[in-house]
Amino acid sequence: MQISLKWINELVNIESINLDTLIEKLTLSGFEVEETLKIKIENKIQLVLDISATANRSDSLSSQGISTEIATLLNKSAKISPYSIKDFNWEQKFASFSENLSDEYNCSILVAVVIENLTDLTVPKWIKQKLISSGITPVNNLLDFQNYILLETGYPFEFYDFEKIRSKLNDSNFQLSFAKARSKKKFFASNNITYELDSSTTILKANDLTLSIAGIIENKDYHYNETTSSILVEGSIFNASSIRQQSRSLGLRTNRSARYEKSLKNTYLLQSLYRLICLLRISNPKLICKFHTIAKRVEPISVPIVLRYQTVKEILGPIQNQTQNEFHYLTPENIIDYLNRFGFQFSYNNCSLIWEVEVPDVRSNDLTREIDLIEEIGRLHGFNHFLTTLPKINRVGIEDPSYQTRKKITSCLLNLGFTEFINYSLVNKTTFLDNEVRLINPLLSDCSNLRFSLLPNLIKTLQENLKQANLFIEGFEYGHIFSKDKDINKKFKEREYIAGIFGGIKTKPTWSSTEEALSWFEAKGKIEQLFKQLNLLTYWKTFLSNKDKILHPYRSAEIFLADGRKLGIFGQIHPILSNQLALSTQIYLFEFDVELIQSQIQMTKLTIYREYTIYPKVIKDLSFIINQNTSFEELQMTLYANGTKFLSEISLLDEYKGKGIPEGHTSLCFQLTFQSKERTLENKEIENIVNHLQLVLTTKFNAFIRN
Repeated sequence: MQISLKWINELVNIESINLDTLIEKLTLSGFEVEETLKIKIENKIQLVLDISATANRSDSLSSQGISTEIATLLNKSAKISPYSIKDFNWEQKFASFSENLSDEYNCSILVAVVIENLTDLTVPKWIKQKLISSGITPVNNLLDFQNYILLETGYPFEFYDFEKIRSKLNDSNFQLSFAKARSKKKFFASNNITYELDSSTTILKANDLTLSIAGIIENKDYHYNETTSSILVEGSIFNASSIRQQSRSLGLRTNRSARYEKSLKNTYLLQSLYRLICLLRISNPKLICKFHTIAKRVEPISVPIVLRYQTVKEILGPIQNQTQNEFHYLTPENIIDYLNRFGFQFSYNNCSLIWEVEVPDVRSNDLTREIDLIEEIGRLHGFNHFLTTLPKINRVGIEDPSYQTRKKITSCLLNLGFTEFINYSLVNKTTFLDNEVRLINPLLSDCSNLRFSLLPNLIKTLQENLKQANLFIEGFEYGHIFSKDKDINKKFKEREYIAGIFGGIKTKPTWSSTEEALSWFEAKGKIEQLFKQLNLLTYWKTFLSNKDKILHPYRSAEIFLADGRKLGIFGQIHPILSNQLALSTQIYLFEFDVELIQSQIQMTKLTIYREYTIYPKVIKDLSFIINQNTSFEELQMTLYANGTKFLSEISLLDEYKGKGIPEGHTSLCFQLTFQSKERTLENKEIENIVNHLQLVLTTKFNAFIRN
């Protein structure tokens, strides 16, 4: 909202206030000054503030409103305009014959007057200047009066050509009323666009004529023009959510609907209407104004808010004028002064230090609780004038079992080369599951369901990264998945899982080998390594996968804990899915239940330690050529059985197939680690053991020893 300092000064005296001080006070009180502009009007420079107000302060979205706020912040008296008190006592007159308004149309008040003898539509020069300073270009017709009254008071009024309505109906005593539009009704709006209405759209009617979409835009057929000499002025206040919903369904947002979306109150509607008539009478002294319609909804009686002094002290804390070793707080006198500056009516109990505050109707939307009043008091005093204190605590906090489990799993996966991903819990509609959880009123079609698995989003993340040439990506994600039972009650279930995706990139496992993608058994070994680090005992069962057509039907496995509880699944990506998404078929996925991992870790949290030996290790390499059908496990068991008690570890260093190796055979290189807990081993002793192992390999497996 743009407003010139000259206009503000007409409503509250700010001539003695430094501009930087004014901007600072506005900003600290929640009205951020986005920019200070200099606009040339009539060869004079005017300073204009571009102020951004919060959405819940509809009372401040006008020159009157922001000036009242400035007067409160500066503890000054606002200048009262004559029209704000001189309205011919319309409030009392209307109250005697006003009609009741139905709650069905979400409108709190409807006021309409007929203005005739509009012979001169010339806009006064001072109004044009204020429009220009507010960023609006004058057009010198009734639109300027509409825009000006909106800027000054915050109330949007709609103008209709009264003569067009009267000639269409052949009757000047028509009745204004709200109604619901017929389904698929066509409406030609004043912006020259035709809209299709439905039964949820509220319209304003004159007998059977549709004058406007209520609170949004008027009918083109009854819109005023340069020759209009009589107008019907409508002033209404609509519910913010209903206007917002209608604007969204129509794809239409106007200056009028935008104001209603800020939750306007009807407190000063009649005064604003009187002000509008006064402005039109400037160039039309023989103006005739006739009352036409007024309808009001019965408003509930507001309940005073109880404000406790002790609560104010606890929430806002001490102020900055403290002495040594002593804190000072806002006094009850300070609070009374601030409530008076806001214009609140209240009663005060000096014994219990409790106020009962009656909030003005114009602030009833944003001031509903005790904490709201405390925020207002703190805002007026200045939050920067309170002490910033940190609570005294003995310790920062403790890590609960859930956090400890996540921390341990994350550490293990990071050590295995994984990266953590984060995706939304909301996904688009799928056709894979019948028990997926759908949202009743989603904001977007892509966010219409709660996810039933973490795997689809992981695949999507991988696909997007590959499009960005990020070829090597292996990641995991924590997240909650949702489902519903298939029984009659259909209860919803929510559990936390961890899922991951890896593989698909060809790498060289050794310097001498060719590039190869991760095999199923190598991927399985990676998962087993994770379980080993987490100290989990598991067993695997292969199964025919039909999980959302994500996993390979014949290369998938269910993983169970030792007590038979299902931990999760592991498998290769489905070949059809990988082909559709242009992904490698050598991609592997897993999904595990975090709660089961946590319970198992808590059960087996006792760490078993081995005594550390002080004697050195002796490491020997053993290379040989053997039939490729011989299993590594069989070789390992044979070497341990014949390697004496000093053979502590066997590792596969290298595997080679190719030139120089007989067909059907492979060359293996084992690293043998020897160590004693009692003494230092001698090289000669180790050589004898290695020679014996070579003899066993050649005798039992027909291996060829390589030097």
